Amino acid sequence: MSSEESSNEKKYVIYDMELLSKLIVGIGEVAEITGVPTRKIRYWEEKGIIKSVQEADGSTRRYDYVNIKKIVLVQELLEDGYTLDTAAKKVEDRIKNIDDVFQKIALQTLEPS
Repeated sequence: MSSEESSNEKKYVIYDMELLSKLIVGIGEVAEITGVPTRKIRYWEEKGIIKSVQEADGSTRRYDYVNIKKIVLVQELLEDGYTLDTAAKKVEDRIKNIDDVFQKIALQTLEPS
């Protein structure tokens, strides 16, 4: 891979992360896109499985990329026959594992060669 290709790839990653960090969607849109009913999303939030982004007025529940990802993953595991508590635990463990891997990659990237 040439340095120009590598540079372009890094730009896409940075752009994607910037986009994802700004992605905040209302509960109705999340329900429509994921197929998970709003009632179920609210219940999962009450149980602490997901968290909504707090707005100043606090009226509409809105969710960021990480919580939308959790909703999709939990729903998939429920469809595979897992209980809600087990599905939520598996998703949390998976996200922690992914975060740990990327933390290690980031540390190695920042270390002087």
